[in-house]
Amino acid sequence: MPDKRNDVITWDEFFMRVAVAAQLRSKDPNTQVGACIADTNHRILSVGYNGTPSALNDDDFPWGVSDDPLLDKHSYVVHAEANAVLNYRGSLKDLNHATIYVTLFPCHECAKILAQVGIGEVVYLSDKYDGTESNQISKRILDSCGISYRGMNLQN
Repeated sequence: MPDKRNDVITWDEFFMRVAVAAQLRSKDPNTQVGACIADTNHRILSVGYNGTPSALNDDDFPWGVSDDPLLDKHSYVVHAEANAVLNYRGSLKDLNHATIYVTLFPCHECAKILAQVGIGEVVYLSDKYDGTESNQISKRILDSCGISYRGMNLQN
């Protein structure tokens, strides 16, 4: 009987690669973000990416950044973390203590959503907005709620 393979990827890497695959669905020309929520039994609960709400035709809404809120993508796009929570079809209590894998550290609005549903840990690839006001608020929310967070790197 042959020996089993031992050079498999870790669960963290697996779930983060799912998040990376999800970000490929984003039509945002500047920042594509993906998210994958997994429970403590290593089951994927939900996946999301940043994009317009499914009820909107994304061809009818702007994808650029503007000082005019009517012309700014941020007025219309739902973030990956929020989409992953909204896409979940089970009871939100099942998200309690789950881990969310995101390609970009959550903004403060998403941190509030993650806290509300009881996410236990945030694992992220990039914290490119580190030190910004939103980032500081996000970390304060996560810290105050006991939600741990850590960065990771993906090997090619």
